[in-house]
Amino acid sequence: MDYDVFDLGDVRLRSGITLPAAELAYKTYGELNAGRDNAIVYPTWYSGQHYDNEWLIGEGMALDPSKYFIIIPNMLGNGLSSSPSTTPPPHDRARFPHVTMYDNVQAQHRLVTERFGIERLELVTGWSMGAGQTYQWAVSHPGMVRRILPFCGAAKTSLHNIVFLEGVKAALTADAAWDNGWYREQPGVGLRALARVYAGWGFSQQFYRERIYEREPLGYGSLEDFLVGFWEGLFIKRDADNLLAMLWTWQNADVGRTPGFGGVEEALAAIRAPAIVMPAEQDLYFPPEDSEWEVAHMPNAELRVIPGAWGHFAGGGLNPVDTTFIDDALKELLAKDV
Repeated sequence: MDYDVFDLGDVRLRSGITLPAAELAYKTYGELNAGRDNAIVYPTWYSGQHYDNEWLIGEGMALDPSKYFIIIPNMLGNGLSSSPSTTPPPHDRARFPHVTMYDNVQAQHRLVTERFGIERLELVTGWSMGAGQTYQWAVSHPGMVRRILPFCGAAKTSLHNIVFLEGVKAALTADAAWDNGWYREQPGVGLRALARVYAGWGFSQQFYRERIYEREPLGYGSLEDFLVGFWEGLFIKRDADNLLAMLWTWQNADVGRTPGFGGVEEALAAIRAPAIVMPAEQDLYFPPEDSEWEVAHMPNAELRVIPGAWGHFAGGGLNPVDTTFIDDALKELLAKDV
C-alpha cells in the first residue's frame, strides 16, 4: 500500500460510542524539517482518498514537497481509515458509529502531535468536506494553526445542503439490495442512482448548457457518456455503508458544536488565523453567499470567489484554470507574515 496507518486505539467519539482499535490512514509528502515547523495538513473529501488530493501538490506549487511536509489524513469512513467496510463486528457495516468533523480532527491532531511531534501547522486547507475539517482545525486548535484556506466548503452544513444529501441518501437506500446496510454484495443499482442524483449538483447549469463535459480535459462524447463514465464511474467503486457514514458526517458538520462554544457564530469569531475562504461562483450546494456570511463573522478572513462554470468541482482539480486560481491564493497566504 502507498500510505501509512496510525493506530489510535479505542476512541471515544462525540456520540459517546467507543470505536475500538481505530485507525487513521495517511500519506505524507516532503520532509519534516529540524524545527518541525513546515507542516501542512490537507484533509480528504466525501468519498475521496489521499491520492485524490495529489493534484494540488507539486514542485513549484504552493504545496511544494521540497519546502513543506504535507500530511493528507484520510477521513474516517473513507475505506482506508476506520470505516464500516473495515471495522470488525460489532461496529462494522450498519453498526458503524456516527463520526463528526470534530472526531476526525481530534484523530488528526493526535497523528500530527504524537506521531510527528509537530506543535505548529503552517497551513490547513481542503476542498468540500476537507474545507469543513479545515474550519474545525482552526476552531479546535487555534494556537496551532497559523493559516487556513477552505475551498468549496462550509463551517456548518446548510439546510439546503442537507436536503441535497437527503436525495443522495434516498437514491442509494431505495435499492432493495442495500438491505438496511447488511448487503452481501454492493447495491449497484443504488450506487448508480446516487451518482445520477449527484450529477445534477456537482457542476453548474452553465457547465451543462455549454456542454463543457465534451471539452478537454474531460472530453466525453455525450451527456450519457459523461453520466456513466464520470459520475457512475466515481461512485460505483465505493462502498455503500462508507458513503452513508461520511454523508452523516457531512450533514452534521457544525463548528458551533465544538466543546466550549455556543454556536457557529461564536466559533467563527474565535478563528484568529489569517484565512482566505474560497467558494466557487456557481457551486450549487456551497454557494458564495454562505461563505460570505461566514467570512463576516471571522476577524481575519477574506472572501475570494473562484470564477467560472465548474460549480463545486472548481475545487476538484479537474480544470487547470481553477487549479491555478486556488494555487495562487495558497501561495499568497503562505507568503503572509503571521
